[in-house]
Amino acid sequence: MVRGSFREQVLQAREAAIVTSVNRLLAEKGYDAMTVDAVAADVGIAKASLYKHFASKEALAAAAMAAVLDRALARIGELEARADGPPPVPALEQLKAMARWAMQAQLAGEMPTLPAENSSLRQALVADRGYRDRLLEVSERLGAWIEQAQADGALNPRLPGELVLYTLFARGCDPVLGLLRASGQYDDDTIVELLVSSCFDGLAAGP
Repeated sequence: MVRGSFREQVLQAREAAIVTSVNRLLAEKGYDAMTVDAVAADVGIAKASLYKHFASKEALAAAAMAAVLDRALARIGELEARADGPPPVPALEQLKAMARWAMQAQLAGEMPTLPAENSSLRQALVADRGYRDRLLEVSERLGAWIEQAQADGALNPRLPGELVLYTLFARGCDPVLGLLRASGQYDDDTIVELLVSSCFDGLAAGP
């Protein structure tokens, strides 16, 4: 494989560092509190240099959100590769594995919060084709698992698939994770399993 020039490699590495920084700051502070100055300082470059890679704060956030979706697609690919077993992995277990991945990413400070409906970030994401294409692919692949789990009787077939999908997306940004961690009563693995159980098993007592 032919590698790019040294300059291209440096620029790519810098861009990756910027996206990583933005992702973390979005997770820690949220979009409104994150500033371009803070990103530049965190990466250790001048603000003018940062603008050579990304033209605006919205472009920075869109790149970070797209990177999260790339990681989600990579995880989905890993799960799909082992779905046929042996033994075969039920669709419900695939969905639970993705929910665990998203919650673990949030606890690790790697999951940006979802943008508000009327925010400038949401408008920028809607306008960003790269982000839209990735989100559509994630949604379609998770949607196939949801349909299969409902057909298997493992998920309530009366629930719209869209509702189940949005519920799973919300778990990756669930503030309950942070609240349980702050309580000091549970380790991260236990917190994730508690949230997975409440999401898929519900709150009602068993039979």
